[in-house]
Amino acid sequence: MLNDCFFNSRLTRLCVKRIAGMLFVICSLALYQDCLAQRVATLRVPNTNATGPVYIDLDQISDLPDSLLSLTEVKGNNRTSVPFQVEHGYRRFIWWSPKSGVAYELEKVSRPVDYNADVLVKQENGAMIVENKDKPLLQYNYKTAYPPPGVDTVFKRSGFIHPLWSPSGNVLTRLSPPDHYHHFGLWNPWTKVLFEGKEVDFWNLVKKQGTVRFSSFLSRQQGPIFAGFRTLQKHVVLNDSAGEKTALNEVWDVRAFPVNDKSWILDFTSVLTCATDSPVTLQEYRYGGFGFRATEDWNDNNSKILTSANKTRKDADATAARWCMIDGDMRKGHSGILFMSYPSNYNYPEPMRVWPEKMNKRGDVFFSFSPTRNKDWPLQPGKSYVLKYRMLVYEGSISAEQAEAAWKDFAHPPRVMVINTVKNSSEDK
Repeated sequence: MLNDCFFNSRLTRLCVKRIAGMLFVICSLALYQDCLAQRVATLRVPNTNATGPVYIDLDQISDLPDSLLSLTEVKGNNRTSVPFQVEHGYRRFIWWSPKSGVAYELEKVSRPVDYNADVLVKQENGAMIVENKDKPLLQYNYKTAYPPPGVDTVFKRSGFIHPLWSPSGNVLTRLSPPDHYHHFGLWNPWTKVLFEGKEVDFWNLVKKQGTVRFSSFLSRQQGPIFAGFRTLQKHVVLNDSAGEKTALNEVWDVRAFPVNDKSWILDFTSVLTCATDSPVTLQEYRYGGFGFRATEDWNDNNSKILTSANKTRKDADATAARWCMIDGDMRKGHSGILFMSYPSNYNYPEPMRVWPEKMNKRGDVFFSFSPTRNKDWPLQPGKSYVLKYRMLVYEGSISAEQAEAAWKDFAHPPRVMVINTVKNSSEDK
């Protein structure tokens, strides 16, 4: 019996030592991980009802490589890793989807943190398709699209967005409808343009004066927060005496940000520059600029339009607004788009072209922000001219208050506060 007790006592002490050793290893590993994750900065997003992601200039905070950074949400004693995405350009910007009033810690880590790249850009069949978790959001067509068989091929074009899908998969755009074969979903030509002493129409293709063509892709990006691309398009004069001649170069910057199951954001930026040493004047005209030809599902009876100036389809045309909301019944549910204009855009708040009721007898829907609707826009060589728009694509309906809040997030995004920083040079790796 004494031997048994002695044996059990030794076994107990051995187990205790082993457990203590294991605890020591676990604690050591925890301390080691803490040493690996060194705080670079504490960030806070102010209390806001932000509908989209926020960003901050990463280069102002740290010179560490992206691969050595992680982002953690800190709420009380809870710490949660947060997906983020770094945009590279002249400077680096870090994007993420925030929660109001919550603190975040940007940390230095020893190895890259991998997040699922749910928002992707895929190139196939002459198109660039942006999708979120295998659900398509938009399709940019760089291959020339031709009108239906039997229609004059003068109505061919490249460099436009169609389809544009709602979160549930409804197609919100329309391509080359019989009433206007020169309508291409979401597109951005100019109607009345003065170039080298001649007036050129890039909108009405039937005139055979001008067109817009895809030229090349400049970049593309995808990740856990957004996906998109930059593309160069050329506004080409067709009947120049010396042959075709490019009057304007235009860069599109297109980005899609998923918000939730019921909405996503499309940011669209157009940068215009003169292609030659000759100036270009975008002359006053009711059409021209960023245009949207809506789905054939919508008509007077099942869709509605409301602007920030509280105008409806009956009286919105030729008025100016910060935003315009359009939604209606679809073959599957009810979907819509909120179009938003940025304060620095030319002739802001921008005049609009809104088709009247009973258009094409049934009430087809067309909308355009037309900054040259009531005055000319002269463009000089060597300068860049920028137009920025945001679209909130949603299911169901939203209120005017929600539309205004979404516009404020776009025009005056929440300012991320850098509470404190800790110097972590890349030389310390």
